Amino acid sequence: MSSIKTAIVIGGGVAGPVTALALREAGIDATVYEAYNAPATEAGGAIMLQPNGLAALELVGIDRQLQLVGQPMRRQLFEHGDGKRFAAISALSGLQPALMVPRGELCGVLHEQAKARGVAVEFGKRLIGVDEQAEGVTARFADGTSAQGDILIGADGIHSTVRTLIDPAAPSPEHAGLISFGAPAGPDATPAWLKEDEIHFVMGKRAFLGYFRMRNGRTMWFSNLPYDRPLTGEQARAVPQEQWWAQLREAYAGDIPAEALIASSSPDDLIVLGSMEAMPPVPKWYRDRMVLVGDSVHAPSSSSGQGASLTIESAIELARCLRDLPTPAAAFAAYESLRRKRVEDIAATAAKTNSQKSGGPLARLMIRALAPVATRTFLTPEKMFGPVHRHRIDWARHVTADQGAATQDAKV
Repeated sequence: MSSIKTAIVIGGGVAGPVTALALREAGIDATVYEAYNAPATEAGGAIMLQPNGLAALELVGIDRQLQLVGQPMRRQLFEHGDGKRFAAISALSGLQPALMVPRGELCGVLHEQAKARGVAVEFGKRLIGVDEQAEGVTARFADGTSAQGDILIGADGIHSTVRTLIDPAAPSPEHAGLISFGAPAGPDATPAWLKEDEIHFVMGKRAFLGYFRMRNGRTMWFSNLPYDRPLTGEQARAVPQEQWWAQLREAYAGDIPAEALIASSSPDDLIVLGSMEAMPPVPKWYRDRMVLVGDSVHAPSSSSGQGASLTIESAIELARCLRDLPTPAAAFAAYESLRRKRVEDIAATAAKTNSQKSGGPLARLMIRALAPVATRTFLTPEKMFGPVHRHRIDWARHVTADQGAATQDAKV
């Protein structure tokens, strides 16, 4: 039986509330501490929750609420910049379709559910230090307050403070060679043939672009623009939006339908997200009574389409391990063993995708030549997505100390 009764969860984005809800299901009382003064319900952009992530959310009872605010995506269409399609992939048999959810709405649902189920969330709590004792841990915040718990969980994102407290030599996020943007196209720019349950991915002549039809009838597009120099979101937003908009128009000149979608957009509506980043393998996932979850320890680039889904899976698995194993050390070791190979394999695949997106003209010509053949033969939808999307967590199964070690030898 676990000796863990209370947990401090640092971070109130996606990982924090899901972890706290899963811990509550496991009989552990968790409080979430968020650095900002309110939930990020106004955050721009959208998150694609894949079937494996949605299945994990069912275990904490969040799936139905998200269906009300999300948009099912039943087909993925892959095209070249001249408008020619080279692949169409439908949702895999027996699985629910992916769900496109506005980032702000996802945060809103998670915080509403946390409050409704008695999970305390405290805002304006920026972590500055941790004191560990033999029987617990104390978190110290910038406002002079502190909190005590049996364990501390770092759910504080890709620029995690907890990661550096666990290991001062921990790696930092790496720039993927791309910078991300998005915007709604003009009210009259949505093609009549564009369906609400389809998402399009375009390998243009110079850059990648995706787009889909929102429920309000407008088209939302998102761009990965090759960019050598890393920029934080704050740095990227300091550049005048008109300047970025001009660069985007130049990069997609001649691409169908990217050129028309961007031209119809307003620079004022441009969502500037900064560099696409990913975490390299993190050597230390935990230390003593502190452990990492979500993007703080395994953030693949957004090209994976799995960032949020993997975060949700890890939150559930961490709660299972803490529920079933007697000490933090045993629980954390099993959790890492259950998760490391899966998340690192997915991150490696996303890195290959990034190299294609940021590659030069020769790389794009090779993709154009090889992709149609690959998707019709050996690179079938089931082989591409089946092992990832069909992954399921058995919440009812008891975790043993050696179960995670055995899982290391399994495929993703």
